[in-house]
Amino acid sequence: MAAACQFFRLIRGKELGRIWAPAVLCQNCCLFNHPCNGPIQPLANSDPRWHQSRAYGTSVVRPTYYLTPPQVNSILKANEYSFKVPEFDGKNLSSVMGFDSNQLPANAPIEDRRSAATCLQTRGMLYGVFDGHAGCACAQALSERLFYYIAVSMLPHETLVELENAVESGRPLQPILQWHKHPNDYFSREASRLYFSSLRTYWQELLDLSTPGEQPDVAEALVSAFKRLDNDISLEAQVGDSNAFLHYWVLRVAFSGATACVAHVDGNDLHIANTGDGRAVLGVQESDGSFSALTLSNDHNAQNEAEVIRVRSEHPRSEAKTVVKQDRLLGLLMPFRAFGDVKFKWSIELQRRVLESGPDQLHENEHAKFIPPNYHTPPYLTAEPEIIRHRLRPQDRFLVLGSDGLWETLHRQEVVRIVGEYLTGVHQQQPISVGGYKVTLGQMQGLLQERKARVSSTFEDQNSATHLIRHAVGSNEFGTVDHERLSKMLSLPEELARMYRDDITIIIVQFNPHVIGAQQN
Repeated sequence: MAAACQFFRLIRGKELGRIWAPAVLCQNCCLFNHPCNGPIQPLANSDPRWHQSRAYGTSVVRPTYYLTPPQVNSILKANEYSFKVPEFDGKNLSSVMGFDSNQLPANAPIEDRRSAATCLQTRGMLYGVFDGHAGCACAQALSERLFYYIAVSMLPHETLVELENAVESGRPLQPILQWHKHPNDYFSREASRLYFSSLRTYWQELLDLSTPGEQPDVAEALVSAFKRLDNDISLEAQVGDSNAFLHYWVLRVAFSGATACVAHVDGNDLHIANTGDGRAVLGVQESDGSFSALTLSNDHNAQNEAEVIRVRSEHPRSEAKTVVKQDRLLGLLMPFRAFGDVKFKWSIELQRRVLESGPDQLHENEHAKFIPPNYHTPPYLTAEPEIIRHRLRPQDRFLVLGSDGLWETLHRQEVVRIVGEYLTGVHQQQPISVGGYKVTLGQMQGLLQERKARVSSTFEDQNSATHLIRHAVGSNEFGTVDHERLSKMLSLPEELARMYRDDITIIIVQFNPHVIGAQQN
């Protein structure tokens, strides 16, 4: 048994200080007996000596080797996906030209998910990045279900009537979404019937509440969809299922958790719905050709003072010192908003009742039985998103949606600079910064040669998200991609990779300034 699991174990799976809890060892240290994700990361907000002494009982000497450039590219490009909006009569009439996306796992398996789809019954496109913790189940469910809830929420009364009539008469349904998915972005077929049943119940309720001729408000539809899906996740876990696998699955989804950052683009209207610490950043091209970053989301964690005030205001003053402790919700959870995570939402009585009637896999799971400390007035956690609306302008060239694994490695201004230079092919050469390092003339010459090589290899990547991940993982202290560093980071064994970085998921949406300008006028 690994000594690292002896008392405290970061059960989030994607660790980074998200959630601490007592846990048993190895095969049981992760929710629902998922494989252990390895030793604990030496984090900035923890004591690396503690981790070193307990996570590494004996020193292991591993041979040093480097991946070749083709091997590096193979790893970086394994999950990349691109989509270009079709043209009509040689013209792109959409405000969106297309998008690139990619993922680089640190956890095994990766706990991030992504989704992109075109709304077929209404207008617009949807993009989402979902960051899971305590397993990947909740993020997986969001990637399959949330866009359907959003699309249904935006349907007018007449279309809802057509949907319900088609189901009642056994006729095929008109498709609601056109998905744009990488082959690795899968759907869980076993749960599709359950998911459809919950979705139909939702649109039946919307049908009862709506009136003919009424057009749903996008912001209200996004909030309603987020809250309803989280409620359905909770309800499905409470009711269970006669199918043993499905019963096990809905509990996995509910007891794990995920944050969500979703963008809806319709003409010049951009809405961001964010729950948690994913981030949406707009790349704005200035008059001199440089790029600036405009953040369109707020992190829901202890670094957001307004969020701390909100959480404390929802509980008695007697809990003021415990509801947010050590920058975590109840001293455990880093994000203050998330889907799933019923251990922070259900009453203690409900948790015990569901566990007692649940499958055998739950009975021996320490995390499932663990009750957070100072747990008096649940729910402590919400999935309600914060909505930010932005009217697109011609200078708004692209949008970057990223899980926190990206923003932990690169500053938002650096992100938009890298992407902007990639998309335009124009490099804004800044004076080389050595950050206080003493460098010789020979080293300075080497840095200049690296810069020249970087410029000449800009189009080595055919996908802007891949290009950004290359920089996020391989940049050295001088801001240039170092192949040796990139090779080392990508060749880390699974049990070490999570110590150095998080899962990274990126979607980059490129806008059409000509269409946006024409619609603006």
